[in-house]
Amino acid sequence: MHADITDLRPLFLNDIPMMDVRAPVEFHKGAFPNTVNLPLMDDEERRRVGTCYKQHGPEKALALGHRLVSGEIKARRLAAWTEFARAHPEGCLYCFRGGQRSGIVQQWLSTESGIHYPRVAGGYKAMRAFLIDALEMAAAQCSYTILGGLTGSGKTEVLARLPQGVDLEGLANHRGSSFGKRLTPQPSQIDFENALAIRLLRMRHQGMDHFVLEDEGRFIGSLSLPLALLQRIQHNRLVWLDEPFEARVTRILDDYVVDLYAALCGHLDQDQAWAALSDRLQQSLAGIARRLGMERFQRLSALMRDALAHHQRHGDLSRHRDWIAALLAEYYDPMYASQRHARERRLVFRGGRAEVLEYLSASTLAA
Repeated sequence: MHADITDLRPLFLNDIPMMDVRAPVEFHKGAFPNTVNLPLMDDEERRRVGTCYKQHGPEKALALGHRLVSGEIKARRLAAWTEFARAHPEGCLYCFRGGQRSGIVQQWLSTESGIHYPRVAGGYKAMRAFLIDALEMAAAQCSYTILGGLTGSGKTEVLARLPQGVDLEGLANHRGSSFGKRLTPQPSQIDFENALAIRLLRMRHQGMDHFVLEDEGRFIGSLSLPLALLQRIQHNRLVWLDEPFEARVTRILDDYVVDLYAALCGHLDQDQAWAALSDRLQQSLAGIARRLGMERFQRLSALMRDALAHHQRHGDLSRHRDWIAALLAEYYDPMYASQRHARERRLVFRGGRAEVLEYLSASTLAA
């Protein structure tokens, strides 16, 4: 008798290794952490079986699937499933609905490799629904404090020092601003939501029911925040982190120039890294050209090009501070100021880094 897993919570609380036997195109649209895609059928095989199902019905589609996944192809895939199952005896497998595909893989593992491997009842669809429910329950049932501050204040660093801190930008793999794109791509929208739901699920399992989130807008890069959580961000109490202007300039210089260039040098030779750094910074500035206005955009662009050329020739970072300071003073800070009135109604505390950390630590323990 093959086991079916019906209790989904332990899968996410315990980092259970999972084998996803859906086609790659399905996997890349959304999956779960700690999951490996070892498909029963590749994308083309799945397409052909799907067409056959629509035209001729399930029996002929099943027969076609068995013909396509046979012989050497079946042997290679069975070897990969067997290797995974033996490496992860505590793991499980799933397909989209926990039906035919996972059942076939489970049966072949049993009859041909002697491995009785559990599958998830309801498959991906059931696990995705479980995480959506977990996210919505966390948004509705838990309390939140929102951490705000001007661009470059170091809000992410403060969150990292709080057990109850949830780094939305880290989960989204994006720093949030127009310059916030990282070298590695953002996850899919579904993967972001799944990772966030699992993060909150685990924190709640540890007994936490109060969380600190950064003050975010609707989007983090190309990803949108789940509506239930966005509403909590926009209406909960706000703690404001004050940071000196020059310290903010230094932090942005470190994050968006020094660290980015170091990361590029890890993948490219020096000339290619300089070209990539220049392209990324100038493209980021061009992305907000309309909002800056043409005169301001051209002036900031000239400052940026001069800083890049000076940095490359002399190894001197100092001129980057000019365009960063102008961008903060003329664009990001006024943008926050225009929203200040709405935020001030929610403001419960403001202070420097040490004061904000002390306040948040005490308030989250008391919540």
